Amino acid sequence: MSNDARPTDAKLAEYLKRVTMELAATRQRLQDLEQARQEPVAVVAMGCRYPGGVTSPEELWQLLLDGRDAVSDLPGDRGWNPGELYAQDADALGHSYTLEGGFLDGATEFDPLLFGISPREATGMDPQHRLLLEVTWEAFERAGIDPRGLKGSRTGVYVGAMYNDYWRLLQAEPESYEGHLVSGNGTSVASGRLSYAFGLEGPAVSVDTACSSSLVAVHLAVKALRARECSLALAGGATVMATPEMLVEFSRMRALSRDGRCKAFSAEADGFGMAEGVGLLVLERLSDARRNGHPVLAVLRGTAIGQDGASNGITAPSGPAQEGVIREALADAGLSAAEVDAIEAHGTGTPLGDPIEAGALLATYGRNRPADRPLLLGSVKSNLGHTQAAAGVAGVMKAVLALRHGALPRTLHAERRSEHVDWDAGVLRLLDETTPWPETGRPRRAAVSSFGMSGTNAHVIVEQAPEPEAEPATEAPGPVRSATLPWPIGAHSAAALRGQAERLRRHLAEHPDATPADLGYSLATTRARLEHRAVLLVDDARGAAEDLRVLAAGGESPTLLRGSARTEPDLALVLPGDLEAVRSWSLLAAQLPLDAPVFAERISACEQALAGLVDWSLWAVLADEPEAPSPALPEVAAPVLFSVLVALAAQWRAWGVRPTAVLGTGGPGEAAAAVADGRLPLADGLRAVLAGRSGSGELPGGKSLFLVPLASPGTVRALTAAGASVLAPDAGPDATARLSGELHVRGVDLDWEAFYAGRGARRTDLPSYAFARERYWPDLAAERFHSAGRTRPAQPPAGLRTGWQPDDRLPESAAAGETWLVVVPAAGADGAEACEALDRLPAGARTLRVDLPGPDTGRRELAGLLRGATGDATALAGVLSLLALDRTPVPGSPSLPAGAAATAALVGALHDTALRAPLWCVGEDAPAAVRVPLTA
Repeated sequence: MSNDARPTDAKLAEYLKRVTMELAATRQRLQDLEQARQEPVAVVAMGCRYPGGVTSPEELWQLLLDGRDAVSDLPGDRGWNPGELYAQDADALGHSYTLEGGFLDGATEFDPLLFGISPREATGMDPQHRLLLEVTWEAFERAGIDPRGLKGSRTGVYVGAMYNDYWRLLQAEPESYEGHLVSGNGTSVASGRLSYAFGLEGPAVSVDTACSSSLVAVHLAVKALRARECSLALAGGATVMATPEMLVEFSRMRALSRDGRCKAFSAEADGFGMAEGVGLLVLERLSDARRNGHPVLAVLRGTAIGQDGASNGITAPSGPAQEGVIREALADAGLSAAEVDAIEAHGTGTPLGDPIEAGALLATYGRNRPADRPLLLGSVKSNLGHTQAAAGVAGVMKAVLALRHGALPRTLHAERRSEHVDWDAGVLRLLDETTPWPETGRPRRAAVSSFGMSGTNAHVIVEQAPEPEAEPATEAPGPVRSATLPWPIGAHSAAALRGQAERLRRHLAEHPDATPADLGYSLATTRARLEHRAVLLVDDARGAAEDLRVLAAGGESPTLLRGSARTEPDLALVLPGDLEAVRSWSLLAAQLPLDAPVFAERISACEQALAGLVDWSLWAVLADEPEAPSPALPEVAAPVLFSVLVALAAQWRAWGVRPTAVLGTGGPGEAAAAVADGRLPLADGLRAVLAGRSGSGELPGGKSLFLVPLASPGTVRALTAAGASVLAPDAGPDATARLSGELHVRGVDLDWEAFYAGRGARRTDLPSYAFARERYWPDLAAERFHSAGRTRPAQPPAGLRTGWQPDDRLPESAAAGETWLVVVPAAGADGAEACEALDRLPAGARTLRVDLPGPDTGRRELAGLLRGATGDATALAGVLSLLALDRTPVPGSPSLPAGAAATAALVGALHDTALRAPLWCVGEDAPAAVRVPLTA
């Protein structure tokens, strides 16, 4: 071989080496893709509303264990007329031959303000959308996720929904809801509204495959998670029947049971019972759930969807299609049929559908399995009725709960098995009694079926949650640490805050083993930071329970802080340099190092800076060691106090506090403020303190505030007037907890994860949000539905309207000695209407007057005027507004009366202040008023 060939051989070898490496990398990528395709998806939380008053998974499980029948009479709060609706004759057109079903309690109610929705929009919104919003909030909380903390995340939403008949109720007065009819009732918005309300940027898909909708949604969510289309997913469905028209329709199809119950696989099966529900799962890839510290309730091993195709009728099921979707789900899970223990069947209780489904189960799961391990068959519809678009997810929730509790609840109405099923064709047993989960030596598994009237079928295999990975050992708490912990509680209104306190009080009584650290940490890190805030300073469970009782009753307590915060305020932190209190500060400093690592690091830095300047140890003084000098000595007190204040300021920054200004009192406090604010190096600050000098000067960044040698009362008042929140820490036994609480209730967003770090706190279960729900439903006239099930109002509905409504109760609600706030416009308040309205206030009533300076007075300026007029008088009998009497146009908007704009600004200004009183607005044509119920 010539020398010229050798370079070619080297190149070939290099090429082959590169190709081999690329093939190995490609093989690894393919393996990774295959693993991702089959990665289990964790159920990290569930939320629901189901018949029988069920508002949580725990209540659903108790209903199942008790064997309760949740079927009831028609709801009485929707304007349905049972007398006109019912006919015993199944052939009677326009009537239903059943007046029972599984109906939701409170479907007409909603808490719109939490979601930034106006009362008018709320009334124009399909109740399915409204309930989905509330259940989503709860589900996120149950996952340990701040519902408002997912904004901008790749969270997907997959929601099943099949009705939008609420639209029909609004047609009697469409002008009252124009602008909200489409967005409030479109099926597509059922998912899109959740993404909008919570700021979710993953896929948002509404699914309508009829009764299989929610399980199809679960399938789509699992596929999207495995394909990395989203990092977290909501999946489920909702059904609320706003009108009884579907009862009429299914009566004509002879599909309903006479008593409204689903007798699944029973010899008495005579049709299905219609029901409602809302169910949502929070899903996450198993590896992500573990990494994020979210609870893993169960895993979804395999899913599949399929179609009946050309069956013997458009709504008739197909046995071969059901067998096919089952086999596809097993293949997706990588399991054999014998590795599944139980089946939560579609099981509607129809004489046609149940035998077909049982035959498919016998042909798939019932073959080739030991005789002593039959497939255990049940249906949640026997308890709830057929919850339609929420039925499949109800089956998944029942399966998850049964896996976790190791028991399979009995199926109701199944005392005699259906005679149309060949029960001997395979190993299948109907759960006619509650049964312990069989021990198999492997993870428990259940399958869930859901078949749609559309012909679209779905099947999901649910597996017991794997054992949690061992947590790394944590350091044992030291012998000395802060005993008091802050428990932050928030709500969007004062009433909801009281409700939150009562829920937490009951939870504390039911879970006496929960530790204060775990509860405080969970309250701080897994709940939204809402406007109305309270912080409990907790030493023990008994004290916490008492403060929760006080908060729920609206009372006061020395260990209970309250405030209202819409935005994060400017903050001025005052560091007090009182040398006489140095002993107290030293005691505080001795408690902090274990809970506050930044504090300890900063104290160590001060120790190093003092080396060579003093002949004693800073740590020794703080620890009160015998050989250390007394901190009462002036030459010791000043540098010790300076060091503690500097370290405290650094620690508060690490906990998320970013003050606009740091002020100091006395020499050590002034110098510490200068160092903490970055205007003076640490070593120079220490030298200044040792020399008896202060560190005053102008704030950096050209701020309008100035640092003065002393944070005098006048300075504090000036800062407060400028809108800053001024806080001065003290050295009491609960100083750290109290200051964190004061900051929180004033709107400062602390880094609670950092605050609770090192305390051994872990996430624990908490009660979900206490919604302040009110009725939002168009109130039709007495005769709502005639025999054909169509709306026929005898008169326009008296629901939410635009425009003025007179109310003559103003003189009856006023009493001598009460204080009223009267708001007067810049023009139009001297007419007869205004004078007559003022005359109707009783003699002796105290009035506080606010005059608008001009027609363009804005909300913020008006809020300032209200505060200035009322001072400390927050207890008002009412607010009387004459603003609507100003009929002059707003400058630049000739079609908008200044009074209307000012009234809107007043409503917002009252909301921005601490004032909570009924607002009465004097109308244009009468001295009577419109009452806007702005209550606490």
